[in-house]
Amino acid sequence: MRADDLVPLGRTGLRVSRLGLGLASVGGLFAPVAQDTAAAVIDTAWEAGIRLYDTAPVYGYGRSESRTGAALASRPREAYVLCTKVGRIIEPGGPDTQPIWANPPPGLGPRLDYSYAGVLRGIEESLARLRLDRVDVVHVHDPDEDFPTAVREAYRALAELRDAGTVRAVSIGVNHAPVAVRFLREAAPPGPDCVLLAGRYTLLDQSGLDELLPLCAERGVAVMAAGVYQGGLLADPRPGALHGYGAVPRRLLWRVRAWAAVCRAFDVPLLAAAVQFPLGHPAVTSVVVGARSPDEVTGSVDFFNHPVPPGFWRAVKAAGLLPEHAPTPTS
Repeated sequence: MRADDLVPLGRTGLRVSRLGLGLASVGGLFAPVAQDTAAAVIDTAWEAGIRLYDTAPVYGYGRSESRTGAALASRPREAYVLCTKVGRIIEPGGPDTQPIWANPPPGLGPRLDYSYAGVLRGIEESLARLRLDRVDVVHVHDPDEDFPTAVREAYRALAELRDAGTVRAVSIGVNHAPVAVRFLREAAPPGPDCVLLAGRYTLLDQSGLDELLPLCAERGVAVMAAGVYQGGLLADPRPGALHGYGAVPRRLLWRVRAWAAVCRAFDVPLLAAAVQFPLGHPAVTSVVVGARSPDEVTGSVDFFNHPVPPGFWRAVKAAGLLPEHAPTPTS
């Protein structure tokens, strides 16, 4: 298994690389990223064989989508899979602002809107920023913000766009596994094709394991695992580092240190274990990681390709760091 291996994305007919690039950072997540650096991040990913890219309108309030569209404009359209999201409209005075975005475009902000009309408007505006006439995968972003409207109106709009060919696959992007389970069960048939699961099937959190992942496997729903570095916590657990924790919770810090100890014993980088672990589950198609520099892209590719011996996974289970029934990578 290598980062640039191409595999089917569930039942969608699309093929994606095992490693995908999340594009929140190039929109200015936590710290600004210059436009030329953002372009270099995407170019480096392309040269490494990454063919799955994930952005959203809210990432820098349109900035990530615009930069993504510019960077991919010269690439063969059929050679990559591009994901974006709906649920937030970017407009002057949008009130749903988030302090995590550095130097967002002045005067603009997101507004939550999961309505049928809002989703159609959101897709039209995303396509303009991306310089495209269709998009491969569209996630209903954070549907728990307005679940009844998201599961009825947002899903209906995307299902119709899927039927029309403007959207190839319908997905949901969630931070909580139970939200995804509920959406899959309540959406009108045939339901979403994919789930982008952030931070809930990782070294530190396997809350997606017992209900969501089996349901996805049963229905042929492809899972893209994101947040595998826990917002950077696994890379840098210092208080105040760029992972969103002002003070690292003691329980998490203990688990990070315990994982690091086993990794040292097997000469396995902690981030190599983090980026490879989710793919042990048959429902998980790809792992999506962010990067704010070309070096971070190269680093994630190297971590993905780093050999991890089977004995490593046995050791972490013996240490109580993973459930015994959690499937782990075999090669």
